[in-house]
Amino acid sequence: MNAHDSAADVPATTRVARPSRPPVPALPALDQLDRTHRQMLQTLEQLGQLVEHLDAHGVDATARATARTICAFFAEHARRHHADEETLVFPLLIARQDPGLTQHVLRLQQDHGWLEEDWLELAPQLQAVGEGYSWYEIDGLRHGVGVFTALYQEHIALEESMIYPAARREADAQAAADAASRAARHADLTA
Repeated sequence: MNAHDSAADVPATTRVARPSRPPVPALPALDQLDRTHRQMLQTLEQLGQLVEHLDAHGVDATARATARTICAFFAEHARRHHADEETLVFPLLIARQDPGLTQHVLRLQQDHGWLEEDWLELAPQLQAVGEGYSWYEIDGLRHGVGVFTALYQEHIALEESMIYPAARREADAQAAADAASRAARHADLTA
């Protein structure tokens, strides 16, 4: 088409209608899961600082605000993050039938249960602090926070060092296979 031709002069090509299909649910990008890990580590650091603050100052406005923020994060964002991993990342890796990788995924699934258990023990004390009550036991709280934090740090380290890289490779391989399949179908339609 040159500058003097108009769109009306170019014959319209007909396109075969594509079949309708149900929408694909949006997958949270692994980058988003990584960002949540960074938020988790920051929130765990805040949690440790809160325990020290409570020990030094008791329940004050700072402790109340921090406790509410921490509770909201772990009750909402962390749980959603674990659910996304359980439904979108882990099945992809288990499907590979790699015994070593499967063992790591099973460990992480067990961690999710333990982290939830640990949170259910910590949450009532932190919710009370958020409401201005001081019926926590500082040494028990310090111990519980230490256990919770250590497990989360190990869990995140395993996911970021082994699980997420494997998931990225698997997703890339699947995307390449899907693209090749689409190209082959397109070639068949145009042949």
